[in-house]
Amino acid sequence: MPKTALDQLSINALRILAMDAVEEAGAGDASAAMALADAAYVLWMRHLSHNPHNPRWHNRDRFVLSDGNAAMLLYSLLHFTGYPLFMENLRQFRQWGSPTPGHPVYAPDLGIESTTGLPGQGFANAVGMAIARTRTALHFNRPGYPLFNHRIYVMVSETELQEGLSHEAASLAGHLGLGNLICLCNAPGVTRDGPIETTLTEDVAARFAAYGWEVQTLDGHDFDALDAALLNARKAQGSPQLLICRTHSAYGSPNKQDSPLADGQPLGAEEVRVTRLALSWPNEAAFEIPEEVLAHYHVAASQGEQREAQWRELLTGYAKDYPAETQRLQRLLTGELPPDLERAVPRFSPDIGSLSPRAALHRVVSAMAPQLPELLGGAAEHTAGTPAAPDKPLAFQKSTPEGNYLWFGAREHAMGGILNGIALYGNLHTYGATRLIRYDYLRPALRLATQMGLPIIGVFTHDSVFDSPEGPALAPVEQLLSLRALPGITVIRPADANETAAAWHLALKQRQPVALLLSQQSLPIIPETQTLAQEGVAHGAYILREAPRDRIDLLLIASGSEVVLALEAQRLLAERRISARVVSMPSWELFDIQSLFYRLNVFPPSVVKRLAIEPGAPFGWERYVGPQGAVIGIHRFGASAPASVLREHFGFTADRIIERAIRLIAE
Repeated sequence: MPKTALDQLSINALRILAMDAVEEAGAGDASAAMALADAAYVLWMRHLSHNPHNPRWHNRDRFVLSDGNAAMLLYSLLHFTGYPLFMENLRQFRQWGSPTPGHPVYAPDLGIESTTGLPGQGFANAVGMAIARTRTALHFNRPGYPLFNHRIYVMVSETELQEGLSHEAASLAGHLGLGNLICLCNAPGVTRDGPIETTLTEDVAARFAAYGWEVQTLDGHDFDALDAALLNARKAQGSPQLLICRTHSAYGSPNKQDSPLADGQPLGAEEVRVTRLALSWPNEAAFEIPEEVLAHYHVAASQGEQREAQWRELLTGYAKDYPAETQRLQRLLTGELPPDLERAVPRFSPDIGSLSPRAALHRVVSAMAPQLPELLGGAAEHTAGTPAAPDKPLAFQKSTPEGNYLWFGAREHAMGGILNGIALYGNLHTYGATRLIRYDYLRPALRLATQMGLPIIGVFTHDSVFDSPEGPALAPVEQLLSLRALPGITVIRPADANETAAAWHLALKQRQPVALLLSQQSLPIIPETQTLAQEGVAHGAYILREAPRDRIDLLLIASGSEVVLALEAQRLLAERRISARVVSMPSWELFDIQSLFYRLNVFPPSVVKRLAIEPGAPFGWERYVGPQGAVIGIHRFGASAPASVLREHFGFTADRIIERAIRLIAE
């Protein structure tokens, strides 16, 4: 169907609202929205399958605006098509408490699929969504019942595709052959620093083709070309699609089109006025939209309701023919865990000898995997070294999309964003593993996961300088502190195999990100954890071994691999008639939300001599040890030496702990 005058008026309405909102706010960027208006309109009104009256419809197409500078474009589309964003919300662009911040913030009930704006993250999210969609369809679609046949659309800027994150994510998407992923790239060829050629001369189309993508380059303002390109992209199978849209920044502005002056700032009142004239806009007042435009866009809501109604009829037939699959699907869509999952959690006896938390997690995941077919994750390292991989995992590959294990390769940046996308898609439990020192590579994605409250599990191994004898470059010191600094994350550092099992089970039940920090060292199974770990880990800290006498002279507090040191120090202190209580504290965050009664029971106010033991930056421990306590931590980078030598030099031996404890009590 060729473009009509009403189509053009409706496209220009997106440009007008972007200009008006940015001008009203006195800050923001209208140029990207004005450039993308044609492509966005064609996508949303000709191709996108969605229901504005039910933004969480499971078979909707996902639309991710990775180019956060074009936020007003998304808000306008949501408003026009019938989502619960109103004109007063658009007038409040970038204002306190408004649902229309400067960059999109995850709000599924408003139709905003992800928090974006940090360059490349939305692109990686879309790759994760495409992975999740592929696997979900393979597990539930049946002949005649294409329950999940939607697509993932993402809009990016050409500068985003310079980010290393986008290279990693695009490479993996091409390797996996994600045919349900369609990316539209806004390519105006200009940045606020001038022509893009000042920083980019590579052939982007050839690069993506080398990754395994199918690429089309077209005029981003040619209505018919956009319509045809999207239609071809939807028909394609076996490869992700990239549509490079050659556009004009601030399209329609007589004096600032294609100018760096339009990037990142309002056009100015006079330029807004003359742009209205250039676009033949019928209204002079800001935020006034012709009634015929509003009525035209509202058709999307009725079409969406019809599509969802047809899907629900399909689901009814599916339930009759495939009752077992329907029951499992309903459980997944509600986010429930299998009711008997807890019985699959293994318990470890001291009789098995020593076992590292890293190795213990592998056994735990393998034992629970048959109960969790929805578990999908992987590692940015080789499979054999991945603690969260079950025995003999089937890899998610182009040839085996039903697999539940992701080979991320050396792509930590992409892994973080992709995990977020899998979690945003819903109905899957997801995790990603790597060494703790590499956490810094995926920190931006994990930071966004905490903001969105996504239930992803980060598994970080080699969690101390003692697990990293290669030298300071690979030895984590400040990473544990950095993780704890993120609002909205639960960090757990288990002391042995039983605490590890409890931590994994707890992580699966959390509705926010969890970071598991696992030692590489073989550690003894602590007898008390067989009965105490499940509840103790859930409380964040617990009395692992009580003081040997009626009085308590000292609290020994430790996490992870240092708990066994605290227990040994307790025994040796008792020989010196010093009575110490040992507290295992795997998680600050979980402990801090316990009742005051519980916290005072674990840390009695009357016991002011407290010694915390943890091989990392000690900042933050003062809230638990108090002004008369002390911390044995790490105040420098690691070194290359055997673990036993490192422990001696850094003071993490029972003898050194006893020395510090005796001095502390005498102070």
